[in-house]
Amino acid sequence: MEKKFSLYFLHFFLSIHKALSKHSLMGEKKYVKRVINSLGMANVVMAPTFSYFSTNRSSKECRRLHSTPRKGHCIKAMTVEKPLEELYNVRVERNVSPERLVELGVSKWSMWKTGKCKLPWDWHVDQLVYIEEGEVRVVPEGSERFMQFMAGDLVRYPKWFEADLFFNGFYQERYSFRAYGDD
Repeated sequence: MEKKFSLYFLHFFLSIHKALSKHSLMGEKKYVKRVINSLGMANVVMAPTFSYFSTNRSSKECRRLHSTPRKGHCIKAMTVEKPLEELYNVRVERNVSPERLVELGVSKWSMWKTGKCKLPWDWHVDQLVYIEEGEVRVVPEGSERFMQFMAGDLVRYPKWFEADLFFNGFYQERYSFRAYGDD
């Protein structure tokens, strides 16, 4: 499936590149829309994993593609990776106001401290964490990417989330385990 999708996409970009090299800049938007619609690929372009197409007349990529100097246009696809917070349903509020902390009763929560270490962790219930000091890198299980939270952040880790926590120095947090529906 993935290979088939890649071949469609390669065909799609080659068609657009070819179309743009034949038409002036003036009508290129209209022509690109026509090419996209004729290929039946409009739904792929509108997919949330792709942001936009840009045309650059003098980019290095264009010069490499064309052996003879001429006015050409390059089409570049940019993939937009969803933030890990969104993928794993980790909610974060940055630089939380003192009023919000009072509203949540953070001063009454349990406190946890550590030094520099790596800690594998899995959550069996939702946990709300306010980071008082330090920072933590959170690497979800099976991922190479990480989320980073620091002092002043309020983080809600979801039930069944698994990750490695990396602490580079002193770290202190206040935490509260949440039942379903507690907000």
